This record gives sequence, structure tokens and C-alpha cells, in this order.
Amino acid sequence: MTIGRRRLGQGIAATAGGLALPWIGARPAEAQRSANALRIAFRDAVPNIDPYFNSQRTGLIIGHQAFDGLVHRDPATFRIVPALATEWRWVDTKTLDFTLRSGVKFHDGSPFGADDVVYTINTIADPATRVATPSNYSWIEGAQKTGDNTVRLTMKRPTPAALEYAAMVMPIWPKAYRERVGPDGFSRAPVGTGPYRITKTDVAAGVEFERFDDYYEGGPKGKPAIQKLTARYIGDAATELTELLGQRVDWIWNMNPDQMANVNRLPYLQATQQESMRVAFLNLDAAGRSGADNPMTKLKARQAVWHAIDRNAIATRLIGGGSRVPAAPCFPSQFGCNADAAMTYDYDPAKARALLAEAGFPNGFEIEFTSYIQPRQWSEAVQNYLQAVGIRARLNLMQVAAQIQRSQRGELVMQMGSWGSYSINDVSAILPNYFGGGADDYARDAAVTRLLEEGGSTADEEARKTAYDAAIKRTTEQAYWLPLFTYVSTYAFQKRLEFPTFADELPRFYLAKWK
Repeated sequence: MTIGRRRLGQGIAATAGGLALPWIGARPAEAQRSANALRIAFRDAVPNIDPYFNSQRTGLIIGHQAFDGLVHRDPATFRIVPALATEWRWVDTKTLDFTLRSGVKFHDGSPFGADDVVYTINTIADPATRVATPSNYSWIEGAQKTGDNTVRLTMKRPTPAALEYAAMVMPIWPKAYRERVGPDGFSRAPVGTGPYRITKTDVAAGVEFERFDDYYEGGPKGKPAIQKLTARYIGDAATELTELLGQRVDWIWNMNPDQMANVNRLPYLQATQQESMRVAFLNLDAAGRSGADNPMTKLKARQAVWHAIDRNAIATRLIGGGSRVPAAPCFPSQFGCNADAAMTYDYDPAKARALLAEAGFPNGFEIEFTSYIQPRQWSEAVQNYLQAVGIRARLNLMQVAAQIQRSQRGELVMQMGSWGSYSINDVSAILPNYFGGGADDYARDAAVTRLLEEGGSTADEEARKTAYDAAIKRTTEQAYWLPLFTYVSTYAFQKRLEFPTFADELPRFYLAKWK
């Protein structure tokens, strides 16, 4: 069955033929350039911008501008380099010693030191802290001060990717300030050591930054060229693009790729693409968390979903830019993401209808289908494929934070979302989040959880691969979590803005500058 653009998503053909752009005279953003300021648009609001208490990509991006960790991962080479720590040493497979950098200041002017590191690590390792993504820190036993300028990190189990986690998802809090203002006060006025300091937060409107001129010498992010950043939360793709065309914002991303050519025709804008580590997925409620009798508790109904969707057509024709369909529930470059271990499902709508009949649904069924994915055509494409085999999916497009809250309460029978693994190149950053027994786990398969624990508790690469292979085999045989496609980030911004992009889906505004 050949599916054209209109079938892939309602309205996609209209945008493919040409974006109806109002004439806007070429008015380069001279005011922003002269003021050395940059206006950014994000599509999802972040209720808590403390990086430990949100799992949104936008939250990670905001945090990365304002916070540093003990180490940093070079975005071009993925090599771990010094940040707040200048040196580190593996004592054994469960122990890391760090030597801390001297002369570092937090944004409030207070000095950074070993007490801040120990406080941060021990707080996030405590289950009572209730961080947003517990699997990122479940390997940590704790930290202790071993000298005026040295800290020891101990692990519950060997964690080969420990430095990746330290680089990407372990920013350091200022102990004295956070204890004084408390977690809520800190989320309203966060303080870090990064190249930008946050000057204003509004959970509904956005975040404002100012260059931190006391950013430490030798810091891996360098001192930013741009003085001020204003990040606005804009709820939908159409409004976001309108704001860019009207030159009320200078930078957007993840716009509909069909609009790239039209944007590039404008003399004052440019659009570009970069594949990322983000994977779009369908999470199916096999465990019956949303209701013990829901259709997704039946294996053949889940397998019907997997056969019903032409993922390759979506990736190549709708997403474009080199998007791929992962065979396994992870990003292909991640350690342990072995496509050969996965059971494969061809696009076969006839087989999907037969499986539905065998599952007891000869006439199909109705089901709520929630998604926060933008542009909406991507969700509508999945909906169309499901409806073609008799699965009448009622699409409920939600804001990211709202869907995450419903998901973690166990209310969603079929949800479409995406996961970027916090840009960590190891399957321990994705599989335990969806199969480790936590709030996002809709499989609740004890056998898979044990395999993930086994793979995450040894430094032996072959043993890790064996365990992860078995976990991938079982999750795909049981059709729990359907990987749909890899994301290709589409950026659009002022032509006079120099903005480098990287494969880890982490915009770095501290590297941007006006030309």
C-alpha cells in the first residue's frame, strides 16, 4: 500500500507545495544585534527549571547554559574534558576520585568547593529527593570529601558510563544558597556556575539570561559572545514560525521540515538540519496501568499496532533529513543498542487486521491516543495508519509537561512521545527509564528489569551486551514500546547569527554570536 504525503498527515501536502508567507520586508534584527541580545523560542514551558526536577529537553537546554558539572563532554568529539573538576581517576570499577578546580564562583558570588559537590551528589542520590529521572542517578552510592579540594564518588555497582552522566546530567548546586532558599526558592531563582546566569523565570512565559562575566578561566564552554538571552515559551509551531517571520524572535527549532526551503528563500533567515539522538516512540500499556482490560494488555493487539504503521515512510517522507527507524528501543549509536537482537515487524496492514481479529477485535476498537509531538502532522500520520486497520485512535494533543504528568500517574493507554537520553551515548540512559519499574514503565516486565539491572551492574562489556541483547529481544517480542523514527532537528534563525549545531540535540547559545 503506497501512502502519499496526504495520507502521512492531514494537511502535509498543503505545506509541501509552499508555505503561504506574508510579505515581510528584509528587516535584519539590527536592534538585537546592536544590543548583543538573542531572542529564543521554545515550544514547551518548563514548570521547574532546576535540571534535576524536569525531564524535558527544553529544561536540559536551559540548565546547560547556566550550570556546569564536574566534567564536560566536547560536543564535536564526545570526549570527556575538565570542567569543575580538573582531574579524575578510577580507583576501582565503583570509585572515582575528582580534583576540583580552584577559583570558581557561583552566580551569587559565593565560592565553589568540595562541600557543594558532596551536597549535590548525596542529595540527588537520596530517593526521598524525587528527582525527575531516577534512573540517571540510581547507580550512585554517595560522595565524600577527601580533602580541601578533592571528592570521592562511590557507586552501588560498576557504571562504565559514570563520566557521561557526570557531564550531561549532574550540574552542581551551591550548598549554602540552596539550603537557605529551599528547593522551591531555588527553582524560582537558580544559581549555577555556567557561562550564563538566569535573571528571571516565569513558568508560563519563559526565562531570561545574562552573560556571567566571572565564568571561570579554562571553563569548557568559554565566555559567551552574546550578552543577553530571552527564551520565550510559545505553545505551537505555527505561532512560533510566525514570530520568527515577523522578527519578534531570532531562533527556533523543530519546525516542520517542509518549511525549510521557503524559510531559506527569505533574505534575512536561514534554516538547517542536524540528526539527533532523540527517538520518537509509542508506549503501549501492556501492564494495564490505565485499566486492566484495555486492548494494549493483549500481545496480538500490540503486535497489530507495530505492523500497522509504515515507520519507514514516516521517517523518509515526512521527517526527512536522514531520519532512521531504529529496530531496537534505543538510539543506534548507544552502547548496547544492538539492532540484530530485536524482533522485526514489517509494515503489513493485512497482518495487523488479522492479529486484531485473533486478539478478539475483528472490528477494531477505539482508544485514546495522546501525543505532545510537534508538528502535529507527525502524530496524525500515526493516527491515520492505525485507523486504516481499524484502530480508531482519538488523538489528544497535549503540552509536554501535562502528558508527562498523566503518563507517570499511569493514566495513558497509548502515548506518543520522544526521548533524547539526555544525550548520553549508552542504553542505560533509555532502557531503564521505560523498563526499569519506574513511573514511565508501562510494561512492568520483571524479566526485562532483571536483565537491565544485570547489564547495568558490571563493567564487563561483553556481559553488558549479553544482558542488553536479551532485554531488547524480549521487549520487541512482546511489542511493548515501538520506536518510530529518529529526530532530525530543524533549526531556523537570523542569517546574521552564527549558530553551530551538534548531533547531541543540545543547542549551545554560549557558542553563538552575531556576525
